[in-house]
Amino acid sequence: MSDPNGLIQPGPTAPGFTLPATPDGDLLGPEQFRGRPVVLAFYPADWSPVCGDQMSLYQSAAPVFAQYQAVVLGLSVDSIWSHRAFAESRGIEFPLLADFEPKGEVARSYGAYMSNGEAARALVVLDPAGKVTWSYLSPPDVNPGADGIFDALDQLAADRKVMAG
Repeated sequence: MSDPNGLIQPGPTAPGFTLPATPDGDLLGPEQFRGRPVVLAFYPADWSPVCGDQMSLYQSAAPVFAQYQAVVLGLSVDSIWSHRAFAESRGIEFPLLADFEPKGEVARSYGAYMSNGEAARALVVLDPAGKVTWSYLSPPDVNPGADGIFDALDQLAADRKVMAG
């Protein structure tokens, strides 16, 4: 399911993938984090001012993500070497995945790929079973912040309490 802009909508199991996470060839994807919520943060490009601010915000919010036991994965079409330098320059410790070759394949599968060859600025929250529970497409030049993510994680936590109760 997708909205008119193409971004995947809540309901289906998220498309599976693994992408390079380090120059050493380590691959990561949401399946490796089953049992925990996963936040997929698609962004247009390393080194752009808005992307830098957005990814730095998520790094500074790491203690809050940890309270939800949530994993944040950043994804763009940049190379793993660009990601490494970008992460080091901004103090980003969560994985930045390289949707580099075939270019944008994962972004396309989520409806988060733009015609200019970059990933859209899109957020997707997966529940611990890998189902899409929330998604948001932001204008490319606007940092979407973290409030929507935290609202989605609050809802997931509330749903789990109800199911466990």
